[in-house]
Amino acid sequence: MSVTMQDRPLVLGTGNGGMAARRAVVRWAWRLFRREWRQQAIVLTLLLLAVAATTVGLAMAGNAPSEASTFGTANHIVSVNGTGPRLDADLAQLRSNYGTIEVIEHTKKVPVPGSADGVDLRAQDPNGPYGRSMLRLNQGHWPQGPDQIAVTNRVLRLAGLHVGGTWTAAGRPWTVVGVVENPLNLAEPFALVAPDQLGSAVSRVDVLLKVSRAEYIAKPRPDGLSTQLRNEETDPATILVLVLATIGLVFVGLLSVAGFHVMAQRRLRALGMLGAIGAGHRHIRLVLLANGLVIGGAGALSGALVGVAGWVALSPFFEPLLGHRIDRLDLPWAPLLLAVALATLTAVVAAWWPARAAARIPVVAAISARPAPPRPAHRFAAVGAVLLAAGLTTLYLSEQTKQWYIIGGVLLTALAVLLLAPVGVASIGAVARHAPLATRLAMRDLARYRARSGAALAAIALAIGIAAMVTLGAAVTVAKNSAPTGGAIPADQLIVWLSSARMSGPVPVVTTAQVADFRKQADIIAAELHATVLPLTGLVDPNGPIERDSGGRPPMVLGIPREAGPGEPGGTVYSDSDFVPLYYATPELLTHYGIDPASVGADTDVLTPRANLNGYNVVPGRRDLRWQPVLQHVPLPDYQSLPNVLITAHGMANLHLTEVPVGFLVDAPGKLTAAQIDRAQQVAATAGLYVESRPTGADETRLAAWFTAAGIAVALGVLAMTVGLIRSETARDLRTLTATGARRRTRRALTAATAGSLALTGAIIGVACTYLAVLAWYHKELHWLAHPPLINLAAILIGLPIVAYLGGWLLTGREPRAIARQPLE
Repeated sequence: MSVTMQDRPLVLGTGNGGMAARRAVVRWAWRLFRREWRQQAIVLTLLLLAVAATTVGLAMAGNAPSEASTFGTANHIVSVNGTGPRLDADLAQLRSNYGTIEVIEHTKKVPVPGSADGVDLRAQDPNGPYGRSMLRLNQGHWPQGPDQIAVTNRVLRLAGLHVGGTWTAAGRPWTVVGVVENPLNLAEPFALVAPDQLGSAVSRVDVLLKVSRAEYIAKPRPDGLSTQLRNEETDPATILVLVLATIGLVFVGLLSVAGFHVMAQRRLRALGMLGAIGAGHRHIRLVLLANGLVIGGAGALSGALVGVAGWVALSPFFEPLLGHRIDRLDLPWAPLLLAVALATLTAVVAAWWPARAAARIPVVAAISARPAPPRPAHRFAAVGAVLLAAGLTTLYLSEQTKQWYIIGGVLLTALAVLLLAPVGVASIGAVARHAPLATRLAMRDLARYRARSGAALAAIALAIGIAAMVTLGAAVTVAKNSAPTGGAIPADQLIVWLSSARMSGPVPVVTTAQVADFRKQADIIAAELHATVLPLTGLVDPNGPIERDSGGRPPMVLGIPREAGPGEPGGTVYSDSDFVPLYYATPELLTHYGIDPASVGADTDVLTPRANLNGYNVVPGRRDLRWQPVLQHVPLPDYQSLPNVLITAHGMANLHLTEVPVGFLVDAPGKLTAAQIDRAQQVAATAGLYVESRPTGADETRLAAWFTAAGIAVALGVLAMTVGLIRSETARDLRTLTATGARRRTRRALTAATAGSLALTGAIIGVACTYLAVLAWYHKELHWLAHPPLINLAAILIGLPIVAYLGGWLLTGREPRAIARQPLE
């Protein structure tokens, strides 16, 4: 008598058993998880770390410096320059049109030794409707009387004050009664008095409003106002963190797919028995999907708890970095819950494909633990090629500025890497015929278990791709910095500015004595560099507006006008990128650039190498001015921060401008090093000055090296986990090889070949896709890619496979003793 067994699907009959069968299958999956959670520790740990890192990143993004430090809870700042009855009338009109307002009075900047920008002296109600979040009392009490004042710690230190002492500011003495701060901007130096205590010293009044932009534009407003609008768009930092978290979860999901494939293979006999007693396809899938849901939920919730606890513990250390006080529990809860949901979904999706494959294995094949035959790789390759083309096209169309195009291009390219990985695994099996026996066995084993190997290979390629992207981007930055011309400043010069805003913001009001002190600091920097110092003089309109940030007047620049866009106040708008700074043509400056002052025409208004100034207006304060200057062409440097347009004394008289010191040009005999620039910045910072220099590329080079090392380390970690899973799954094969006489060298070669093959293939795929993405990104400036980072790329393409192979060889060879202790199933 003979019995013939036939392969058949796991389904018996057409019924699904109803809810009772589903509950029984889910209970079985839960028991398996409780019994085998140690085998799933890798996936749990990865999900925990990913969600914890995302939680801390979202917390930092949600607490990043924002416009709330100047707006409070308002969304409009209206600056009024009038005084007396006119000021009262303007405030009454604003209050009548917009309801609740908050008035903050400012004087001219108060000079303080060691600070070029001075100190903002303001009169503000600590309990105002919009600005109360911008004030915090740390010591003493709020100023209340006519002669009381509170200052920040920085002002206390710079001016040598103490609580109870006296400080003379705005022409009168004040008694220091408290120490305050702006908790939203700890670096802001200011002094605070009670409302209506500044009297005639008021030079500007800021009015805080909270109205819609349409309502603000529709209502009539007093003449001569300047308005600042708060940017109410979605926080780009939060979007960036979520995008990075999504990429990280894709990476974790790829590793999870490999882990779930191994777990499905381990349970294959049990799943076959489950099918033999009548379970259907959906029941088999439900076992693994329930397992993935439990693992994902446990890992995501644990990661969120660890992340929140870590943020609460570390937030005091982040306050100096972020520059403001942090509310420990003021977290972006909605994005955080979204991250937890994405992590859980990642685990479920990672379990779906192995569950689908296991449900399709016939009963006899499942009971005998035979793996499913690999699916043809060309199907995945076709879809991957389409996604790669779409991603590259999207990056090409982004023009390096369109946010959603950039995000879409990055995600599409990452998905393309995932789908191209099976082709890489298939290629490993195709070239195995030319390898030695042990290596051939390992490479064909990778091709045989394509689903598991493909997920691991995609994770390696993704990690390498990120490292290669940063490395190539840093190489482009270094190439730009090394260019002999172009940019803001040459490599052998630096500018010591009196203001952090340089020539794009208000010029601080400084005394002659302060200028002399700042010149001494510039001379100290120049002496260490064996350089010369040249004063730079800007131009201001003495009758122009006063900027609220520093109390100084904005410098005269040339700007290209455009019409106001939607949501902007009506009138002409200028872009900072189109500004050309204007300098006064001092005899010292002309001599430095080889121009004889006597050769300048008496009626010349402007000295410049430009052919003309068509399309430019003189701003700010003269936006309606139609200026037709008399030009004289002279040789001047073509750098954004150096003098390229000089106004003569004749031009200043025509425009009724006043000269004002803005900084010092330090001209060194050779290219400045990163150490010399760092030293100059330290010297300048002690006096409240700011240094601008040409980037040396040292930071970018270090960043590229760190990312290359990090990418290799992550890839090696993926290899270690993947090879560990493969070794645990092929224990019986190793036992058979040992029984047939295979030596330790053979077993070492198997593991080393597995690690080396995955490393080499992943490096090739990651670098190739990254290079294509970089070509699409820099399609308008491909010449910057002429000098690739060969050392970094060699470390990835050559060093990674060698280290992986040697690591696999050295860390294996003791399997038989451990295998002998494993029970037979």
